[in-house]
Amino acid sequence: MTEKDAPLRRLPWTEDGRPAYLSGDGGPVSRLADAVEAQQLETAAVVLALAGEVLASGRMTLLEATWVSRRLTECLRDALDVADSRGTRLGL
Repeated sequence: MTEKDAPLRRLPWTEDGRPAYLSGDGGPVSRLADAVEAQQLETAAVVLALAGEVLASGRMTLLEATWVSRRLTECLRDALDVADSRGTRLGL
């Protein structure tokens, strides 16, 4: 498969609110996208651990519950985007 035949890779950022894509793989932009995806997944793991601690405490204000819900939603959205991007590249 040539670079021209390769499917477009959805990048983990947007351009003016629209999805950004990259043709080809292995270049500097692709490596940057890999690093951003890795950071997104690491952030999700940290937020999940912190949310678990807050929820396990049994004492949470409405403000804390709102913060936890928003952060978990953001992280889940990022993780699903990473999974979708990687699945597409694997042909799944």
